[in-house]
Amino acid sequence: MPRFAANLSMLYNELPFLDRFEAAARDGFTAVEYLFPYAFEARELRARLEAHGLQQVLFNAPPGDWDAGERGTASLPRREAEFRAGFARALDYAQALDCPRVHVMAGLRPAGVDDQTLRATYLANLAWAAELAANAGRDVLIEPINTRDIPGYLLSRQDEAHAVLAAIGAPNLKVQLDLYHCQIVEGDLETKLRHYLPTGRVGHLQIAGVPLRHEPDLGEVNYAHLFDVIDEVSATCGWQGWIGCEYRPRRGAVARGTSDGLGWFRDAR
Repeated sequence: MPRFAANLSMLYNELPFLDRFEAAARDGFTAVEYLFPYAFEARELRARLEAHGLQQVLFNAPPGDWDAGERGTASLPRREAEFRAGFARALDYAQALDCPRVHVMAGLRPAGVDDQTLRATYLANLAWAAELAANAGRDVLIEPINTRDIPGYLLSRQDEAHAVLAAIGAPNLKVQLDLYHCQIVEGDLETKLRHYLPTGRVGHLQIAGVPLRHEPDLGEVNYAHLFDVIDEVSATCGWQGWIGCEYRPRRGAVARGTSDGLGWFRDAR
């Protein structure tokens, strides 16, 4: 059976954030991820993890001004110092939370900057981040994101992401393969899993129903089949990653809205 991590930025929104750890553990999750930890002290988050027997498996480096619409700074010229300070802060949290991987968001294409300049900045920042993370025993992840949800995002295809990895050559730089985003941009999910998981360059998977980003048993993707594919491929190639449940519960932020939609999770277990 694949290993599932509850995304606490999207699940259990009927509860205050710090109470979501207990709710996830009560529903049978043994790991969590979320977008950002920085609104809380690392020791407070660590206490929640330990109290409920949870592993922290992923969070994002600071993305710039999120509330103003920024979605990462790694590719943005003249923001290198900000990116590097933010990534160093992320590694401090990763150390405190014993989190093995940090996702770095590429950013939006700014007006008046050509793609060659953005790519050069992106590669330089990622190479620096991967070296720093390697010294701390952490992985750096990059994620192709569909441009319907985030118009103008720099990285949207799996082959583009793997080309970035090849250009840098750092063994701890890996791809975060979100099957929701991949279905919208490219489709052919089973083939993608069979091709990329054995490479050892996929550090994390994420799921959500397509097209509305609800529970994975809603919509056009047959996740029950894909979970079997992941098990099959993992048995032969040794992939041992987590699957982040990064979806919006159909019933929204109502009491037990997340828990009542976990029939797919109980079936998978």
